[in-house]
Amino acid sequence: MEKMTRQEIIKTVNDALIKEFELKPEQMKPEANFFSDLGLDSLDAVDMVIVLEQAFKAKLRANYEVGKILTLNDLYDYIEQLMNNA
Repeated sequence: MEKMTRQEIIKTVNDALIKEFELKPEQMKPEANFFSDLGLDSLDAVDMVIVLEQAFKAKLRANYEVGKILTLNDLYDYIEQLMNNA
């Protein structure tokens, strides 16, 4: 997995989620909660992991307690940590 800047990570995450879940760009705020703000459910969370694994060409599940990721910012932090420790 190649190193990416935080801005590149944010753009990749946002683009993938907007496309997959038909979200609006203005919904993609760092503090947005996946469930209450973006309207995703537990099945969507599984899809989100798959979409992000494809977008980043990396396994996400094994490295972290994915259940702790509740907001976009949590997700950005997680992926940034994953990329920097790869």
